[in-house]
Amino acid sequence: MADISITQQHSLSPDAARSAAQKVADKLAGEYGLNCKWEGNTLRFDRSGVEGSLALSERQAALRIKLGFLMSAFAATIEQKVAESMRKVFAG
Repeated sequence: MADISITQQHSLSPDAARSAAQKVADKLAGEYGLNCKWEGNTLRFDRSGVEGSLALSERQAALRIKLGFLMSAFAATIEQKVAESMRKVFAG
């Protein structure tokens, strides 16, 4: 198992931050076949071998991903892609 944790600072309004988070989720869903759903200010996602959340607060977005055994082989690549995506969308 591999865990990925990325925290991205932002200066977006709550609506803009939620929109940015949705962009990250859409990209993850498209690339990795994830199911995504909002629970308050937290976007939860999963599929076989992957589960995680993207929690929004006033000035940061905190992403947590837990990868199963097979997906853990791709942890470095996934972390790099997701970190880049978060930097782009939360730069505002």
